[in-house]
Amino acid sequence: MHVFLTGGSGQTGPAVVAELIAAGHTVTGLARSEAAAARLSALGATPHHGSLDDLASLRDGAAAADGVVHLAFGGNFADTEALIRRDCAAIDALGQALAGSGKPFVSTSGTLVVKPGRLSTEHDAPDPDSVAAFRIPGEQTCLAFADHGVRAGVVRLAPTVHGPGDYGFIPALIAAARRAGVSAYIGDGANRWPAVHRLDAARLFRLALENTPAGSVLHGAGESAVTIESIAQQIGRTLGIPTRSLTLEQAAEHLGNPFLATFFSLDVPVSSDQTRALVGWSPQHPTLLEDLATGDYFTPQASARAEEIWAPHHVHS
Repeated sequence: MHVFLTGGSGQTGPAVVAELIAAGHTVTGLARSEAAAARLSALGATPHHGSLDDLASLRDGAAAADGVVHLAFGGNFADTEALIRRDCAAIDALGQALAGSGKPFVSTSGTLVVKPGRLSTEHDAPDPDSVAAFRIPGEQTCLAFADHGVRAGVVRLAPTVHGPGDYGFIPALIAAARRAGVSAYIGDGANRWPAVHRLDAARLFRLALENTPAGSVLHGAGESAVTIESIAQQIGRTLGIPTRSLTLEQAAEHLGNPFLATFFSLDVPVSSDQTRALVGWSPQHPTLLEDLATGDYFTPQASARAEEIWAPHHVHS
């Protein structure tokens, strides 16, 4: 299969490109810069110059392909309405190019769109009051193409997609612990997060592209419910510092911004049982706590990148 892919030079994208190529597919990847094009070429993909705002380029890339994987998402997080418009316009352009073809179209969302406080499944509707509600319109735009001759499906990724070079939420916890000399969690720390290893996520995207029925929602969660306290305890053990409970207000100060504190206070476990049964997905790579014990999360380079990404003046600015 010839696959057109957006976001191939991001954090998860290179693993998806490698997974697709290893399985015998060819990949053309959207590249908004020469650096992105070089990275895609190094992975064995063909760069397709354009951006999420260049809808004609998206349509051309999708029309020339046998299937599409849409990973890219970004913009100014201070303006969520603009984020939503950009994402939906890109998804609509990709889907329109595939309409009536029966070809697969896999788009990306997050498990944080579900209702917190209980174990959610793939069949649960997204919660409009969720912290990630800005991803819901993109989900709906993609899934609507199932009624227009497209084998459209959505992969909701866990908030922690871990592995080498991770610059997501967990490195922010580690950076804050280094600064404060304390590894912190909020309240009793019993709130639960799903997690998935990047290589397992990449395999899920391939299986979704190859196998998922039209209209499917899949959960990219290798683990359903890792407690934030267990993550903080592992960070404390590795750094040789105490672990402590904080209030939400104290956590906002500890982490450097209230946005992160809100995220780390969420209890958002999800099941991926239906996903595993539907597409034959079986996560095989290290768990989050195993990665924290043996991976590269505590290298100087990881800390420097986390500070760069999550410093208060960078987040959502």
